[in-house]
Amino acid sequence: MSKLRGISVIFDLDGTLVDSEPNYYEAGRQTLAAYGVADFTWADHERYVGIGTQETVADWKDRYDLPASVDELLAAKNRRYLELARSGTRAYPEMRTFVELLAAEGVPMAVASGSSPEAIAAVLTGTGLDAHLHTMVSAEEVAHGKPAPDVFLEAARRLGAAPSDCVVLEDAAPGAAAAHAAGMRCIAIPYVPAQVDAPEFATAGLLLRGGQGEFTGQAAFDWLCRTV
Repeated sequence: MSKLRGISVIFDLDGTLVDSEPNYYEAGRQTLAAYGVADFTWADHERYVGIGTQETVADWKDRYDLPASVDELLAAKNRRYLELARSGTRAYPEMRTFVELLAAEGVPMAVASGSSPEAIAAVLTGTGLDAHLHTMVSAEEVAHGKPAPDVFLEAARRLGAAPSDCVVLEDAAPGAAAAHAAGMRCIAIPYVPAQVDAPEFATAGLLLRGGQGEFTGQAAFDWLCRTV
């Protein structure tokens, strides 16, 4: 019998399973440069970590007074991101170990992300994580992106799991807030060091203040086994 019977695990994608934020930054920088915004920095990008692409470009439109529609900006950014994602996105090795440990126990898993469905599929295929992660939900498929709980609740529905039986892995404060709002436990692995003390992370069942440098697949697996 599985040590984790009854538990389902839902992963955020970007910054949690894979190190894709550099690609997202570059896609954003290129998109904004095409509309005359030439000084978009990594610090500017960090404010959007954990927020869906649609919400991000909607904010850009207002912040930078862009002439393009939100749909046009979304398509432009997604196109650039897909080009970068297909050419190389790295899965965090310890996250891959964790996925494999869960798969060996037959734990149902899903990915719930602010990325487009095409981007999620491309990244999972490119990293080989699609071998274990078959259920995917994009914020574009639900009414509201993170910090609303919609993507996590939809992932639970597709897994046939009760929200209270789900554990979310998240790197960003909006995602931790979304997990809490969904009634799910959260393992938080902050991507942006300056956000470690964000109140949203205080709701996590396990907060790894050192981010990915502190995360190990075996330790996360052992924590789940102890807290079932």
